[in-house]
Amino acid sequence: MEKATILVVDDEAIIRMGAAQILHDAGYAVVEACNADAALKILDNGTDIQAVITDIKMPGSLCGLRLAHAIRNRWPPIHLIVASGLNAPMEGEFPRIGRFIRKPYESKQLLMALDELFGPNPAPYRYFHDVIQNYGKVA
Repeated sequence: MEKATILVVDDEAIIRMGAAQILHDAGYAVVEACNADAALKILDNGTDIQAVITDIKMPGSLCGLRLAHAIRNRWPPIHLIVASGLNAPMEGEFPRIGRFIRKPYESKQLLMALDELFGPNPAPYRYFHDVIQNYGKVA
């Protein structure tokens, strides 16, 4: 079975390429964008994306959190992972059924978040760090 296509959005090329390599090594197809504007163009072009991993703080017209909300509103089936070295967004600030991963993250955190999102009953919002804390009901 072919794995999903993931869009990685980060203005820091080294971090973006590192995440892309982790995903590629795990068997995912990867598309990269350097900011939210580029990501929206990719999505508008009809590229078959099943999940987006985005940084919060990026240059351009939208930050990663606003990008996540735009994606949730326009393409509801796309899974969302937001990563940042900043504080985690509160549950109310975060789009429904998404994940937050604190930077710097390990490959296992990223892959575990994707496995859970692609699973049968993802929780509404989860924050992945050294210890997983659930901020929503587990379905």
